[in-house]
Amino acid sequence: MSTPVETPIPALLKVAVGLAALESLGLVTYAMLELFHLSGGRLVMGLSTALFFAAYGGFLAWATWSMRAGESWARSPVVFTQLMALGLAWSFRGGETTAVAIGLAVVAVVVLGGVLNPASMDYLSDEGTVDPS
Repeated sequence: MSTPVETPIPALLKVAVGLAALESLGLVTYAMLELFHLSGGRLVMGLSTALFFAAYGGFLAWATWSMRAGESWARSPVVFTQLMALGLAWSFRGGETTAVAIGLAVVAVVVLGGVLNPASMDYLSDEGTVDPS
């Protein structure tokens, strides 16, 4: 009896997964920094901001890990995050924040390219899966 051959993860998808994982780490790091800078005047805002970014960072990490494992559902939150990053980059363009805008845009475009290329789409496809019911 032969064992099934696992499909290797496409190289561009590996890059996208790595960058999206770094984004999730950045979101969780921002949440922690927000907690360290709480003050009485903005306690509720600081806590809700920290909770939001920690939850979103955790969810993005889960989606990234699931995408690496070939789960097709995980593509949507990762793509959504990149589209949001492109919008954020647009708002940071010009002046002292231009470097931030360029960094956000480059990472978002690379991740989108890695996730949406044909080899990655095939890897993340639900075709060929058997419904156990």
